[in-house]
Amino acid sequence: MSESHSSWQVSGNTVRVEMIVPELEAKRLSKTGTDLPAREEYSRYLGERVAVLADHEPCKRAAGPAALAAVPGFLRDELEFTCPDSKSLAIQSSVFFDVVPSHTNFARVQIGNQDFFEELLTNEHREAEITGGESHGTLQGAGLLKFIQMGIMHIFTGIDHMAFMLGLVLISRRVRDLLLVVTGFTLGHSLTLALAVTGVLRPDAQFIDALVALTIVLIGAENVGDSTHRPLPVAIGLGGLLFAMVIAKHLGVGITLPTTLLIGGGMFAAGYLMFAGQLRDAARVRLLITLVFGLIHGFGFAANLLEMRLPPERLTELLIGFNIGVEIGQLAVVLGALAVAALLVRVRLSMPRPLFTDIAAAVLIGQGLYWFLGRTVSLG
Repeated sequence: MSESHSSWQVSGNTVRVEMIVPELEAKRLSKTGTDLPAREEYSRYLGERVAVLADHEPCKRAAGPAALAAVPGFLRDELEFTCPDSKSLAIQSSVFFDVVPSHTNFARVQIGNQDFFEELLTNEHREAEITGGESHGTLQGAGLLKFIQMGIMHIFTGIDHMAFMLGLVLISRRVRDLLLVVTGFTLGHSLTLALAVTGVLRPDAQFIDALVALTIVLIGAENVGDSTHRPLPVAIGLGGLLFAMVIAKHLGVGITLPTTLLIGGGMFAAGYLMFAGQLRDAARVRLLITLVFGLIHGFGFAANLLEMRLPPERLTELLIGFNIGVEIGQLAVVLGALAVAALLVRVRLSMPRPLFTDIAAAVLIGQGLYWFLGRTVSLG
């Protein structure tokens, strides 16, 4: 499953569209699959597959696709359509369905000064009426199973969340330890998912993505400090990196995270690594720590749910179904990792645990830092 977002603004007989696509998805259009397509090729692709219909007839494309400024890791383009009138309009997108049939586009629509509402565009539902007809999105009529499926896919398509879960397996030496960390993580993300969807708390999604990456670095760094029995250099290194970013930000480097968040993150990272490194059995506090990590990931899980215009009576069903799906996905990742480890031991292809832990921790730190810096530093 792959995802993109679009924003449709109807003003009289003019419709402006913003297509927001992760670079990871856009790379599917290139010949190599690992590079971004040429600008002209990408614009032509969007222009041929995004449309507005009036009385089932295509509206004239007045402008675009034109590239707009976007946060690192995303492409943002604008198109403008002029229609004969606005009495019977429908939006249409077939972007990515030819390369990924399971692609989903979360379309946010605003007509004049009215409230936003959301439509879900899929391969089977590429067109949605927004005026003059039944303009209810697929999610409005979705059942519990649909919400469960969305929760499962959020784990399987969120490689950073999967990496974090594998990190939890890595630091858990006993089944009891694993149960504690998964329980803490579940409690944390369930709480903030509910707060985000109900509108009580809605933090900036870009900040949450960066903090999710930082939790992966922390899990890897804790493993290094534990295996070397020298948590101080690890704590100073990670905390120092965040404080160095504060200095770089004030020197004019394009760092998007607020100074207070960087300072707070540095203090938490250094303190947590030192605290965990001094404990003989850190598993005793991991339920509390992974609860904190779960709070962050819960906002990450909610990223695509924050703008859903679901009736209040559907929110409970959404939260229950989505949480069940997330738990199923997490359980599949954890059990899959344990099954692979057991299989390797059985066929005698496994390496000593300390060596494997060090290698895996180094991979987690490297990948987490790559994501963290990519989501916080803009050199453009």
